[in-house]
Amino acid sequence: MKHLATVVVMLQLGIAGVYAQQTPVKMKFSGNGAAASPINLQYPNASPVEENVAGNGALGPFTFRNVTAEATSPSSQPPSTCSGPTHLYFPRVAGAGIFRFQDGSLLNVKLTQGADCIDLVADEGLCTLTLQVTGGTGRFKDASGVLTYTETALPVLSDYFNNPVFFDETGEVTGTVSGVSEEQVRDEGQ
Repeated sequence: MKHLATVVVMLQLGIAGVYAQQTPVKMKFSGNGAAASPINLQYPNASPVEENVAGNGALGPFTFRNVTAEATSPSSQPPSTCSGPTHLYFPRVAGAGIFRFQDGSLLNVKLTQGADCIDLVADEGLCTLTLQVTGGTGRFKDASGVLTYTETALPVLSDYFNNPVFFDETGEVTGTVSGVSEEQVRDEGQ
């Protein structure tokens, strides 16, 4: 009986170790974004922005849909990395997204900070979002962590007033996720 109790404790510690493990994340993606979304978060002085991308990486093949609210006017206090007369800086004020993986598992994230830096000369934008992992389904049921979403966006379509509204997007997601079930290890090996 004493040995059985020892085995049970060892098994529980082993399972806890699998769930406590931090998984480094590096995933590349491509897709599209829009300067409008049917989902409007109703933030004052902000408009909805949506990304729809797909890619592959440390957690397996995925799609990602993200809806955020972006300031409608450029910030008067941009960071030094996005300043000067040919750059516009638009903070993102709220949002969330869902990664869907090939096995059907979902990884939910919430925007904690982010912005778009528009280079008027290069006619491209750089978007950087910090995303808090808030759980999910399947192997991500108990997941937590922080991810950084970085993309380059190039305009594809403009509206009547010549404002870019539809973009092609490429980039990567990096960071760490904890609480991924053991299935994650098997998926990486495939």
